[in-house]
Amino acid sequence: MTDQTNKKPELKIVRYFNAPKEVVFEAFANAEALAEWWGPAGMPLTVKSFDFTPGGKFHYKLEGKGQIMWGIFKYVTITRPELVEFISSFSDEDGNICKSPFPMDFPLEIFNELTLTDSNGRTTLTLQGHPINATPEQDATYNSITADMEKGFGNTFDQLERYLQSRFQLQQELKTDNKARVCTYLNFNGNTDEAFNFYRSVFKTEFAGKGIQRFGDLPVAEGQPPMSDEFKKLILHIELPLLGGHVLKATDAPESMGFKLVTGNNMHICLEPESREEANRLFNELSVDGIIDMPMQDMFYGAYYGAFADKFGINWMVNYIDITN
Repeated sequence: MTDQTNKKPELKIVRYFNAPKEVVFEAFANAEALAEWWGPAGMPLTVKSFDFTPGGKFHYKLEGKGQIMWGIFKYVTITRPELVEFISSFSDEDGNICKSPFPMDFPLEIFNELTLTDSNGRTTLTLQGHPINATPEQDATYNSITADMEKGFGNTFDQLERYLQSRFQLQQELKTDNKARVCTYLNFNGNTDEAFNFYRSVFKTEFAGKGIQRFGDLPVAEGQPPMSDEFKKLILHIELPLLGGHVLKATDAPESMGFKLVTGNNMHICLEPESREEANRLFNELSVDGIIDMPMQDMFYGAYYGAFADKFGINWMVNYIDITN
């Protein structure tokens, strides 16, 4: 804990997520994840630089609604998987701290403490923040808009909830035995339904397992805001057999929900081995000199899962589910 936390926080937000704290922590710990959910709705995020270490920085651009904003985090303390302390500021394109783009005397630096605790696979996220190195007028401005900030963070954490659902819960699927298989996993910007009906017409096969599963089929967690009718119609998970036993899987990840898809990050090779031991071997050997998105770990939906990009830039998932349990 740093000396900067001695001041009583003016902002405190508590949220609950149906995922282990290790999973929630990883959503803050890598650039690809943050690009998919951090920031206001309707303003996709571009990562300019990311160094998730004490003393490191996260420099990003938000663009949408007719405006461009730059921001920066300076990481102070990181204790995996339960604590991140960081100083947040508005910035310019070069990463220099600058004034708020809004017509108010907002503090230049905000100290934030993010803590994660879990109970039976459910995580409590607590975010506390206060200005540092601020004038009395800036402190007063900060205190006067805490309600607006709570609403803004609430919308951002709604996007985190959707990210966790779409990224992890959809992996619990559809195998009837422990026989190994290789799948291809795709993300679409809201048109999975159209794409998979097209693929079905070409390959003349039918959707496997539980058929088409939509976000509206998910149970609503306590404290989670209701989904819009448009969001309910989006596809959470779908599988289509192609040729020679190969299976194509997909989910919707539209920009309207904070995701940012580009060619390359919307496609993964998904390995489903017969055992945990083989899952570990594949993960450890394929990820050498690569970038690990998520280490192999037990997930809240019953799978043993990890993800990474190999040293050639190819995206992989390793997903083992013991059907016998």
